Amino acid sequence: MSERRLSIIIPNYNGAHVLEPCLRSIGRYVSSPYEIIVVDNGSTDDSVKVCLRHNVKLIALPDNRGFPAACNRGLWLASGDELLLLNNDTQMTRGAMEALRRCLHSSPDIGIVGPMTNFASGRQQMKQPFTTIARTAARINRHNPAKWRQAERIVGLCFLFKRELMERIGMLDERFTPGHFEDDDYCFRARQAGYRLMIAGDSFVYHHGSVSFKRQKPEQVQELIRVNRAKFMAKWQVDPFDFI
Repeated sequence: MSERRLSIIIPNYNGAHVLEPCLRSIGRYVSSPYEIIVVDNGSTDDSVKVCLRHNVKLIALPDNRGFPAACNRGLWLASGDELLLLNNDTQMTRGAMEALRRCLHSSPDIGIVGPMTNFASGRQQMKQPFTTIARTAARINRHNPAKWRQAERIVGLCFLFKRELMERIGMLDERFTPGHFEDDDYCFRARQAGYRLMIAGDSFVYHHGSVSFKRQKPEQVQELIRVNRAKFMAKWQVDPFDFI
């Protein structure tokens, strides 16, 4: 496993305040060979300055292209055998990445792996009360394959997959721009291609929670969810809510 290289792709839009701790946590807790690619969607805050303080490859887009397009720009540049799509409002914890990688490579038919977290929809939401990042990580990040669970979807906040999967099914579908259900779509395509999806129950990644979409009014977010859910159903003739 040590010879594999990890590419971490982080889309960002005016998220300097969360991007800084995210990058610091990677530097502190990810020990395997890796590269970080930040795809900035035309930020007007200090995001670019944050990137310049860290060892990252920066793709600076002139305007906000949305989450799927930003991820795809990063994936095009990525050189890793393992690809991690990571929200800018997450923080890595001690042992989390190692647990995700162990799970991903435990079987050749595993295509995508995600962690437990404090803020997510579906089965990746931890059941125990959240206290602090360090205490939660110390409790969860204990190597235990018995806690690995097969799932029908992995939430895109921390989305680890093999390059061979991308080479087989392609990149994110940009019809779901600016975001919502592009991760569900990718999971559906992976399962159609015969891959299994796994939740690594012995890995915890902190998630601040919907920083980009919180800038929008609740009714705007709900309308976007409605529209993109309809796009998913038109594409696949199934309801993505059935997989949550």
